[in-house]
Amino acid sequence: MPKHGRCLVCVLLRSVVLCCLFSVLDKKILPQPPTITHQSPKDYIIDPRENIVIHCEAKGKPHPSFSWTRNGSHFDVEKDPKVFTKPNSGTLVIDISEEKAEAYEGVYQCTVRNEHGTAVSNNIVIRQSKSPLWSKERNEPVTVQVGVSLILHCRPPMGLPPPIIFWMDNSDTEGRIILNYNSNFYFRELFELLKFCVSFTPTHTAAPFWISAPRNLILAPKETGMLICHVGGNPKPTITWSVNGVPIENSPNDPSRKVEDNKIILSDVQAGSSAVYQCNASNEFGYLLANAFVNVLAEPPRVLTPPNNVYQVISNRQAMLDCASFGSPIPKITWFKDGQTAILDGDSYVLHENGSLQINPAQPLNSGKYTCVATNTLGNKENHVFLEVKEPTRILKQPEYKVVQRGSRAVFECKVKHDPSLIPTLTWLKDNGELPDDERFVVDSDSLTIIDVAEEDEGTYTCIMNTTLDKDSASARLTVVATPTPPIVYERPDPPRDLELTDQREQSVQLTWIPGDEHNSPTQLFLVQYEDSLHQPGVWHNMTEAPGTSTTAQLDLSPYVYYSFRVLALNDVGMSEPSTPSRQYRTNPSQPDDNPSDVEVAGTEPNNLVISWKELTGLQSNGPGLQYKVSWRQKETEEDWTSVIVANVSQYVVTGAPTFIPYEVTVQAFNDYGHGPKPGVVFGYSGEDRPMVAPENVKVLVQSSTMAEVHWEPIPPSAVRGRMLGYKVSYWKEKSLQKEDSRPKEKKELTFSGNETEGRLLDLHPYSQYSVNVRAFNGKGDGPANDDLKFETPEGVPGAPAFLRIIDLNLDSLTVEWGPPEDEYGRLTGYTLKYQPINSTDELKEMTLLANETSISLENLKYSTRYMFYLNAMTIKGSGPVVTTAITIVDEGEARLCGETAMASRQVDIATQGWFIGLMCAIALLILVLLIVCFIKRNKGGKYPVKEKEEAHQDPEIQPMKEDDGTFGEYSDTEDHKPLKGSRTPSNGTVKKDDSDDSLVDYGEGGDGQFNEDGSFIGQYSGKKEKDTQEGNESSEAPSPVNAMNSFV
Repeated sequence: MPKHGRCLVCVLLRSVVLCCLFSVLDKKILPQPPTITHQSPKDYIIDPRENIVIHCEAKGKPHPSFSWTRNGSHFDVEKDPKVFTKPNSGTLVIDISEEKAEAYEGVYQCTVRNEHGTAVSNNIVIRQSKSPLWSKERNEPVTVQVGVSLILHCRPPMGLPPPIIFWMDNSDTEGRIILNYNSNFYFRELFELLKFCVSFTPTHTAAPFWISAPRNLILAPKETGMLICHVGGNPKPTITWSVNGVPIENSPNDPSRKVEDNKIILSDVQAGSSAVYQCNASNEFGYLLANAFVNVLAEPPRVLTPPNNVYQVISNRQAMLDCASFGSPIPKITWFKDGQTAILDGDSYVLHENGSLQINPAQPLNSGKYTCVATNTLGNKENHVFLEVKEPTRILKQPEYKVVQRGSRAVFECKVKHDPSLIPTLTWLKDNGELPDDERFVVDSDSLTIIDVAEEDEGTYTCIMNTTLDKDSASARLTVVATPTPPIVYERPDPPRDLELTDQREQSVQLTWIPGDEHNSPTQLFLVQYEDSLHQPGVWHNMTEAPGTSTTAQLDLSPYVYYSFRVLALNDVGMSEPSTPSRQYRTNPSQPDDNPSDVEVAGTEPNNLVISWKELTGLQSNGPGLQYKVSWRQKETEEDWTSVIVANVSQYVVTGAPTFIPYEVTVQAFNDYGHGPKPGVVFGYSGEDRPMVAPENVKVLVQSSTMAEVHWEPIPPSAVRGRMLGYKVSYWKEKSLQKEDSRPKEKKELTFSGNETEGRLLDLHPYSQYSVNVRAFNGKGDGPANDDLKFETPEGVPGAPAFLRIIDLNLDSLTVEWGPPEDEYGRLTGYTLKYQPINSTDELKEMTLLANETSISLENLKYSTRYMFYLNAMTIKGSGPVVTTAITIVDEGEARLCGETAMASRQVDIATQGWFIGLMCAIALLILVLLIVCFIKRNKGGKYPVKEKEEAHQDPEIQPMKEDDGTFGEYSDTEDHKPLKGSRTPSNGTVKKDDSDDSLVDYGEGGDGQFNEDGSFIGQYSGKKEKDTQEGNESSEAPSPVNAMNSFV
């Protein structure tokens, strides 16, 4: 479907949905043009004994006003004291108690208006009812000869409404009487009858009738819609359009409106252009009038589903969460699970066009909070619902079949498992009815006990466990016996016996049998099988089934079959062994009842016609000597049929047929006893051949540096020689216009279906030479291609520079080095280099460099500062992609290269590097050893108390950790933005994102300031204080799904 058509279909669907939603929206703030909801019929026959009521009801926002015309002139209701309108309505009530009804006969029309448009009713013709009166006449008996035809004339009187004509007689003449169009009575065969003529109204079907009436449209500004007025009638009705009751040709010109016969196409509609359109379809037999409004609305989204709905569903069943919405443009619905995870269409989730979310099947893990977000260009709105997936109700221990003695006790157990949050209700039934109102029946929570069992207690007992969401049931039968019975043994039934064939006819026979022992389990059904010893000896086929209470089966037979029958019985335990086969019953041969099926006609070579079919089975042959008569001739010709007789084959090949010509084919079965029924005609074509010629006038129109259009003329139909499937366009790059290209030429091919005569070549390389050719193809293959046509693409923007790196790193200078782009796509005009300190307000510095430069030295850089560099190449068509890299210059005059990438790449965490972890472990071990040595030395001194020595000789190497913020005393907050001294980056110069910074300060401030990605305690170096503690104690709350969705953009 074309894009324009698809858009119109979408708008029509949207309009239907939005119109339905108007009934549930707050109509006080949503404008709506008037719509007539009820009106009187066009031809309104009134009863002169009652008041005249002419209906005209309408709705709209604001509420519309009503006015009437009578016989084309304004009808002032207020000036006639006998006429009044119903409140808030346009319905007229005319009091004719003191007037003649003729005084108010005429043509009435109701007009409904509000500020958004005008709707008009049908022309309502008011006429008084008049009964027909028969003229006095004497009907003489008509005498004619038996067996000849006769016409009795009927001349009914005039009346309003026109009378209905029908005939009655006093005998059964069905099938021998015809009533013709002028109400006369026609006899095929004449008998002596007495006829009465009664009037009736002949019906006419030539007046216009609706195929599809125009529908109301609700559009957003800038959208497109279509009103279609599709009618039928004979002669073809004339369609005219009006807008707000004014003929459209007399209405103000609207550039967004285009009238095409029975369509009005509205494109790029503007706010305030709402109106009501009228379609009038008429011919000489009548007319149709329909109103359809176009309401242009710009409304932000609203979610109509009540908030915080709780949906409960049983596990493994379907759950449907509603999200009815309204907005113009129509909102897009997005669902989130538990406030964060966006739900995509697929797997167990299905997103419906109406916004509903289907989960099939629902599992316990699907329980939770779901949020639907309605979004359009004017805003968004969210609504929360909750899904609870419950465990199914299951009967774990079912009641069992019981045989008890009269006067004893019977206990049926029914143990149930259900979801603990659902309230169960246990119900017991006897023979699908309520339990008897008897104290002997005791119902417990999981059992039914029958005390002092009586014979009338025998029956089927059913336990039903109901919850608000599901139920489960199980049944068992109680059998009451008078004396003790031995244990019951259930087995498969014995096979039926004594099979007899009775009521023997040409193609049917009745089979009777005696059932075998059921072994305490009633027989459910009997299965009748047959063997055809003539065509398939030893093979038994299922033929029919009979109820378990039956002992006979009427069997329909086929001709020319040697039948033997057997019967099997089935009960709850299983199927019995087959019975002893009946005696053989042979049916007489006859002509075939069927012809071969699945007849197909198709050519495999340019000069043949292959006719194939599915052969008849031996059972279908109906007699010996089965053969097939195959006939064919060219379609829509008067030539005679050509026929051949074949046997025991399922295919015939006609040779010497012209290429791709339509044929008519029949295949008829016959045997020694006659021919089968008249075969149906099957159509097909002889074989195809490749197209004869190549497309002509192939042209290439270069649209841009990466796209070109190819145009060609279709080949003539006579040259196709088969089913035209389309055209194939092959194109390949010959060379680059800027430099030698050693890469192999890759040929690409595009396929265009049908009779398309143009196509687009995409993803071309700029500044290159290409070749292209076009060829037609059909079901046989490709035709010849036209001569290769060469074309060139213009210059484009270049690719990214091959690399960007920093060399010659000094205290306040460095050198930037790069490589030319691999794909220049034109003549390079130069490079643009930009750089600035990160996290600084310094102005971004920009330099334009010559095309032959590949490096530049930069002076007067700030030490201990991190810089970001941006580089891209240029041609006359513009700038190519940017390559970035970042560098940090530290106090000692060393520099650490942080990243280099063509766009943006992953940052390498220094704290996860092996050399760094080893270094930190060695430092920690060294500090621990020093602490132990100092402690031992102080204990061995003995001259001073330990406390005094500690106060007198504080060792700066072993300062304790600060308790307030958990950091070592030798670090302070002033170093939060400085890298560790002596740190290094890997020698390969790993590339980072444009805004990345991998100093240890950054790692320390991630998360909660406690651990980095590998779990080590490096976060303690961050110098963060009570701020983290306070933040960590704050309650975390999942972000709004609206914000989560906006973050995806």
